[in-house]
Amino acid sequence: MGSDDNLEKNRIDKWLHAARFFKTRSLASEAIERGRVTINGNKIKPAKQLALGDSVVVHIGNNHYEVTVLGLSNRRGSATEAQKLYKETDESKEQRELLAARLKEQPATFYTKGRPTKRDRRNIDRFFSNQEDS
Repeated sequence: MGSDDNLEKNRIDKWLHAARFFKTRSLASEAIERGRVTINGNKIKPAKQLALGDSVVVHIGNNHYEVTVLGLSNRRGSATEAQKLYKETDESKEQRELLAARLKEQPATFYTKGRPTKRDRRNIDRFFSNQEDS
Protein backbone atom coordinates (compact mmCIF):
# COMPACT_ATOMS: atom_id res chain seq x y z
CA MET A 1 0.00 0.00 0.00
CA GLY A 2 1.56 3.27 -1.05
CA SER A 3 1.24 6.63 0.65
CA ASP A 4 -1.20 7.78 -2.07
CA ASP A 5 -3.67 5.02 -1.10
CA ASN A 6 -3.58 6.23 2.50
CA LEU A 7 -4.54 9.75 1.47
CA GLU A 8 -7.42 8.69 -0.78
CA LYS A 9 -9.15 6.19 1.52
CA ASN A 10 -9.49 5.70 5.23
CA ARG A 11 -11.40 3.42 7.64
CA ILE A 12 -14.69 4.96 8.77
CA ASP A 13 -14.17 4.14 12.47
CA LYS A 14 -10.77 5.87 12.48
CA TRP A 15 -12.18 8.86 10.62
CA LEU A 16 -15.13 9.26 13.02
CA HIS A 17 -12.68 9.24 15.93
CA ALA A 18 -10.35 11.73 14.19
CA ALA A 19 -13.31 13.98 13.30
CA ARG A 20 -14.31 13.97 16.99
CA PHE A 21 -17.76 12.48 16.62
CA PHE A 22 -16.77 9.83 19.20
CA LYS A 23 -14.27 9.90 22.07
CA THR A 24 -12.81 6.49 21.26
CA ARG A 25 -12.49 4.32 18.21
CA SER A 26 -14.28 1.48 19.98
CA LEU A 27 -17.32 3.75 20.55
CA ALA A 28 -17.26 4.64 16.87
CA SER A 29 -17.09 0.95 15.90
CA GLU A 30 -19.96 0.11 18.24
CA ALA A 31 -22.14 2.87 16.75
CA ILE A 32 -21.38 1.61 13.25
CA GLU A 33 -22.26 -1.98 14.17
CA ARG A 34 -25.57 -0.80 15.67
CA GLY A 35 -26.47 0.90 12.40
CA ARG A 36 -26.18 4.49 13.64
CA VAL A 37 -23.71 5.45 10.91
CA THR A 38 -24.32 5.17 7.17
CA ILE A 39 -22.26 6.11 4.12
CA ASN A 40 -24.15 7.24 1.02
CA GLY A 41 -27.33 5.73 2.48
CA ASN A 42 -25.85 2.24 3.00
CA LYS A 43 -25.26 0.41 6.28
CA ILE A 44 -21.58 -0.33 6.77
CA LYS A 45 -19.00 -2.15 8.86
CA PRO A 46 -16.23 -0.44 10.90
CA ALA A 47 -13.53 -1.38 8.36
CA LYS A 48 -15.40 0.27 5.45
CA GLN A 49 -13.13 2.49 3.39
CA LEU A 50 -14.16 6.14 3.36
CA ALA A 51 -13.37 8.35 0.36
CA LEU A 52 -13.44 12.10 -0.22
CA GLY A 53 -16.90 13.38 -1.14
CA ASP A 54 -18.80 10.58 0.64
CA SER A 55 -22.00 11.50 2.44
CA VAL A 56 -21.96 10.26 6.05
CA VAL A 57 -25.00 10.24 8.36
CA VAL A 58 -24.30 9.87 12.10
CA HIS A 59 -26.92 9.46 14.84
CA ILE A 60 -25.61 10.24 18.33
CA GLY A 61 -28.35 10.25 20.94
CA ASN A 62 -30.94 12.80 19.81
CA ASN A 63 -28.52 14.50 17.43
CA HIS A 64 -28.47 13.70 13.72
CA TYR A 65 -25.44 14.79 11.68
CA GLU A 66 -25.37 14.68 7.89
CA VAL A 67 -21.90 15.56 6.64
CA THR A 68 -19.81 15.46 3.48
CA VAL A 69 -16.22 14.23 3.79
CA LEU A 70 -13.70 16.95 2.86
CA GLY A 71 -10.54 15.41 4.27
CA LEU A 72 -9.16 12.16 5.62
CA SER A 73 -7.10 11.62 8.74
CA ASN A 74 -6.15 8.70 10.96
CA ARG A 75 -4.85 10.98 13.70
CA ARG A 76 -7.09 12.67 16.25
CA GLY A 77 -6.10 16.32 16.42
CA SER A 78 -7.57 19.53 17.75
CA ALA A 79 -11.22 20.45 17.28
CA THR A 80 -10.33 23.03 14.63
CA GLU A 81 -8.43 20.37 12.65
CA ALA A 82 -11.36 17.97 13.01
CA GLN A 83 -13.84 20.51 11.64
CA LYS A 84 -11.78 20.75 8.45
CA LEU A 85 -12.40 17.05 7.75
CA TYR A 86 -16.12 17.49 7.01
CA LYS A 87 -18.86 19.96 6.10
CA GLU A 88 -22.26 19.60 7.70
CA THR A 89 -25.31 20.21 5.52
CA ASP A 90 -27.50 23.23 6.24
CA GLU A 91 -30.57 21.04 6.81
CA SER A 92 -28.70 19.01 9.42
CA LYS A 93 -27.63 22.16 11.28
CA GLU A 94 -31.18 23.56 11.24
CA GLN A 95 -32.65 20.30 12.54
CA ARG A 96 -30.14 20.12 15.41
CA GLU A 97 -30.82 23.78 16.33
CA LEU A 98 -34.58 23.14 16.34
CA LEU A 99 -34.10 20.09 18.54
CA ALA A 100 -31.90 22.06 20.94
CA ALA A 101 -34.54 24.81 21.17
CA ARG A 102 -37.28 22.25 21.87
CA LEU A 103 -35.22 20.58 24.56
CA LYS A 104 -34.55 23.96 26.23
CA GLU A 105 -38.28 24.69 26.33
CA GLN A 106 -39.06 21.46 28.16
CA PRO A 107 -39.05 21.55 31.95
CA ALA A 108 -36.03 20.15 33.72
CA THR A 109 -36.25 16.47 34.52
CA PHE A 110 -36.71 15.49 38.14
CA TYR A 111 -33.45 14.33 39.65
CA THR A 112 -33.01 12.53 42.93
CA LYS A 113 -30.12 10.73 44.56
CA GLY A 114 -32.27 7.89 45.87
CA ARG A 115 -34.53 7.53 48.85
CA PRO A 116 -35.81 10.77 50.39
CA THR A 117 -34.25 11.85 53.65
CA LYS A 118 -36.32 12.33 56.78
CA ARG A 119 -36.48 16.06 56.08
CA ASP A 120 -37.54 15.45 52.45
CA ARG A 121 -40.22 13.00 53.60
CA ARG A 122 -41.67 15.59 56.00
CA ASN A 123 -41.73 18.19 53.20
CA ILE A 124 -43.50 15.74 50.88
CA ASP A 125 -46.08 14.89 53.56
CA ARG A 126 -46.62 18.60 54.26
CA PHE A 127 -47.07 19.30 50.54
CA PHE A 128 -49.69 16.57 50.08
CA SER A 129 -51.55 17.44 53.28
CA ASN A 130 -51.82 21.07 52.05
CA GLN A 131 -53.24 19.90 48.72
CA GLU A 132 -55.93 17.82 50.41
CA ASP A 133 -57.04 20.87 52.44
CA SER A 134 -57.56 22.96 49.28
